[in-house]
Amino acid sequence: MSGDQSADGQRSLFILSPGDRDGLRQAAQRVGWRAIGARRAKDAPQRYLNSEAQVALVDLRKGGAAELLAPLVPAMEAGGGALLVLIDPQDEAHIPTLMTAGATHYLVAPVSDARLGAALASAYRLVERLGGGAQHSQRAQRIRRGDALYWDLARGHRLLRLSDNLARHLGLANVQVAPSTLLRRLPRSERRSILTALKAMRSTGHPAALAHSVPGRPGQRLVHHLRAGTGAIAADVEWLSDGHEQEGANRDYLTGLRSRQAALDWLDRRAGLPTTILLLSISQFDRMNAAYGQVVGDALLGRIARRIERMVDDVAPGAMVARIAGTEFLIGLTGEAAGSDRATFLARQLIGAVGQPFSAGDHLIRLTARCGIAQARAEDDATQLLRRAGTALSDARQGGGEGIRILSAERQSRQVDGDRLETDLRLALDRGEIGIVFQPQYPVDSDKISGVEALARWNHPHYGPLGAGILFATAERSDYMLPLSAHIQAEALRQAAAWPGALSDLRLSINVTAADIAQPGFMGNLLGLVDGSGFPRSRLTVEITESGLIEDVGAAGALLTALRAEGLAVAIDDFGTGYSSLAYLKSLPLDYLKIDSGLAQDIAGTARDRIIVRGVIHMAKSLGLKVIAEGVETEEQLDLLAREGCDYYQGFLRSAGVASADLINLVLRG
Repeated sequence: MSGDQSADGQRSLFILSPGDRDGLRQAAQRVGWRAIGARRAKDAPQRYLNSEAQVALVDLRKGGAAELLAPLVPAMEAGGGALLVLIDPQDEAHIPTLMTAGATHYLVAPVSDARLGAALASAYRLVERLGGGAQHSQRAQRIRRGDALYWDLARGHRLLRLSDNLARHLGLANVQVAPSTLLRRLPRSERRSILTALKAMRSTGHPAALAHSVPGRPGQRLVHHLRAGTGAIAADVEWLSDGHEQEGANRDYLTGLRSRQAALDWLDRRAGLPTTILLLSISQFDRMNAAYGQVVGDALLGRIARRIERMVDDVAPGAMVARIAGTEFLIGLTGEAAGSDRATFLARQLIGAVGQPFSAGDHLIRLTARCGIAQARAEDDATQLLRRAGTALSDARQGGGEGIRILSAERQSRQVDGDRLETDLRLALDRGEIGIVFQPQYPVDSDKISGVEALARWNHPHYGPLGAGILFATAERSDYMLPLSAHIQAEALRQAAAWPGALSDLRLSINVTAADIAQPGFMGNLLGLVDGSGFPRSRLTVEITESGLIEDVGAAGALLTALRAEGLAVAIDDFGTGYSSLAYLKSLPLDYLKIDSGLAQDIAGTARDRIIVRGVIHMAKSLGLKVIAEGVETEEQLDLLAREGCDYYQGFLRSAGVASADLINLVLRG
């Protein structure tokens, strides 16, 4: 019997609650868990160790002492378990302390069945992550699986569909073959027993297994673990011979990525070294499995793995990629790729890649993903780092938005609280927490930096670095956009005016919003900022964010015309993300058009994508505008953009946003 699952298939939960043991047991049973309860902390560790549970719930409501955690933490950590604390709403401020003390998850009262079930499911995912859970325990008792070896036979079909690796090992030229073709590849003496096992499987639907030797490989054998899916028979295949055992242990049987154990070994070898891990989770995969069947689900996991591999190879070559539990994937980053900006960028790209539709016959399957990021601390071992990434992932699931959370090496963190951010933003300017970075822009045919865009970052004292998306969303909710925008513009101009002579040719782009433009006196205030800073008007571009709707396009056009007459250039930013683009192009006096990053990246997609991007570039050129592409990530994208007539680009292909001092060094290095 596995370590956290009872004989009837229920997962087991250990509950420590001085005042509500029976109530929590009943709630756990309603959501499908077998509960073992205790009231006294003194007995808890031994009872927990003697139980089947790998998830423990500690009830700290009604003034329950945090000391209840201490006896259970060593037992939980020794078994690779998860520890969920239940607290009252007024105790939320204590969550970082409880997590430091050993809790891995938290639940705030009142407890509904749905919220309890979700919290326990999240805790169980951690158990799978750290120790593989029940499914891994059962498989670990069998021989290790090989590298993505499987086949399936859909009902009504006459051809078996084999994985590429299985076809290769059996010497078959095609991955779709008739069952008789496969049988003829096997020793004659073993064919009868194989046919008998297949017939029994068809008639009873019960799982079965068959084994055979491998053609041309004396002493090597494969075993097929048969299962009945929805309208299909399928098999996972593994090596029985010793020569493949280590390879199977290091590879995930379904996707061919590194296995959970291989990932943990990699993290152990990195202990004490600068390392960042991304924990990527695919949402609502169970629904997809229920709708299309496990055979389709298994195949889809393989396709997801390939997308992840391709994206990681583009952004962080050499990174470690593993499937560690169910629909959770781990990416390990080192060196420059381990920086928070690069890790967050990679997380966005991975979420975008998973979000692109998958085809399954006549259907399109759409999935979503969330990502937790953790930067290693000096004292972290593999388990601690993985737990911190799991905490970030849990925050990402609850927090909405872009679905990414990051735990820096210096900070504990939890879900970003929108109300708290609104309060904190009003103090952030006075505290100097809003910083500026400059993202370089390059001509498509040159490696010399021609300009920079000023971008804002919020260095929050509790949550760590927050990107512009959260910053401006918070400012909009709290009606604080105008003072924030003015601060960013003034700070960018102040820093740029102090650049040395070697940067005297660089153009500076600053962002202005629709709210800025609508503000009485905006032009005079902006020109006053520019002249007061000493930065030359002739090198300044104001970027109007296209997604921020300009209500009075005529008045905006007159204002921008006046700014151009004063020596400033004007660009429309994020072109392609809204519905008013063409109206803006017709009505606003512009010098530059900036293609949104999503549109720029699409140029390397289908022929239809390229036609759309080509049309945008040619339309801009016909209006006499220079074109800047944002978010360029690959050489292929750059080559295609240059071929279509794009003038400039910016993106992670060359550089993320950098501090002013780093920009100076970048330019001086040439």
